[in-house]
Amino acid sequence: MNALKRSSLPIVLLLALVACKGKPDQKKQKDGGPKAAIVDVIVASNNKINKKIEVNGSVLPNEMTTIQSEVSGRVIFLQIPEGGSVAAGTVLARINDADLKASQQKINVQLDLAQKNEVRLKKLLAIGGINQADYDVVLNQVNTLKADLAVLQAQLDKTVIKAPFAGTLGLRMISMGAYVTPATVITTIQQVNQLKIDFSVPEFYAQKIKKGAVVHVQSADNKVSADAVVTATEPLVNATTRNLKVRAVLKGQAFNLGAFVKVSIDATSPANSILIPSNCIIPESTVKKVVVIKDGIGQLVEVETGERNEGLIQIVKGLSVGDSIAVSGVLFVKPNSPVKVRSVKLLSDIATLD
Repeated sequence: MNALKRSSLPIVLLLALVACKGKPDQKKQKDGGPKAAIVDVIVASNNKINKKIEVNGSVLPNEMTTIQSEVSGRVIFLQIPEGGSVAAGTVLARINDADLKASQQKINVQLDLAQKNEVRLKKLLAIGGINQADYDVVLNQVNTLKADLAVLQAQLDKTVIKAPFAGTLGLRMISMGAYVTPATVITTIQQVNQLKIDFSVPEFYAQKIKKGAVVHVQSADNKVSADAVVTATEPLVNATTRNLKVRAVLKGQAFNLGAFVKVSIDATSPANSILIPSNCIIPESTVKKVVVIKDGIGQLVEVETGERNEGLIQIVKGLSVGDSIAVSGVLFVKPNSPVKVRSVKLLSDIATLD
C-alpha cells in the first residue's frame, strides 16, 4: 500500500505543475484584446485638383455642302471660279431646259384661249344665256392650266443651280457640256468666315462640357492655338464608344479646314472637394471603401469617387470635412478594431494637387 502511494506521487506533482503553467496563459488570453494596428492618417479638408484633359478634334467650316443638280440634263452654262468667293444666290450652272420652255409656251397659249372663253361665258351667265355647269367647266380648265404652269416653273427653277449661301467654292468636278444627274457632284462650297471644332469627350467628363464653356485648341505642330466656345453637345452618348460629341466655335481663323487639332478641357474639381491619396481606397467587387478612424476605432466607410490625378482622388460621397482617414497600414485594419495613430500627414506631403 505504501509502495502504491509512493509511485503515484510523482504523477500528481507533474499534473499540478502543468496546471500551474497553464493558468497564466489563460489569464493573458482573457485579459488581453486584439493587437491595435498602427496607421498614419490625414484629416479630410476642402481642396481641388487642377486637371486638364486633352482630346482630338477636327476643324470644320461654319457651313459646308456639295453642289449638285436636282434634275438630269446637259450643262449649258458653267460659272465656277475654283477657290473663289461667291454670294448667296449666285448662278453657278444651268441645265438644258429647252423642252421645258417649249411646254411652258404651249400651256401659255392654251391658257390665253381658256381665259378668253371664261370671260365670254361669264357675261353670258350674268344674263342667263348659259347655265352654271357650262361656266364651271371653262373655269376649271383655266385653273388647271395655271397649275400646270406652276409645275413647269418649279421644274425650270431646278435647272438653275445657285449658291445656297455665301462662301468659298471648291474644285470644279465637271466641264461645260457634261451630262449630269442628281448624283453628280459639281463642286463644293464652304463658309469659312467662321470655323468650328468637332471633338468627343468621355462620358465621365460630360458634366464639364456645358454650352458657353471655353476650351483651348492647338494645332498638331503646336504652332497655332486659339480658344473656342462650346455651342452645343449631342444629347445622346455614343453607345459604342461611350463618348459625347461636342461642337465649339473658334475665336480665331488661323486653322486649315479639316485639320487635326488637340483640344484641352479644364477638368479642375470644385474647390470644396474632399481629396485623399489614391492608396487609401480599398476596392471591392462593387464598391470602394476607406478606413476612417473614430475614437481610436477603425471603421470601413463606403465612398463614391470622382476626379483623380496621379496621386489623389476626389471623394464625392461618404466622407465629411474633419474625418481622419488612414493612409498607411490600411490592409491591417479590421472593421471596428482598435487603431493606434502614429502620425498625422498633410495632403501636400503625399501628393501634388497639380
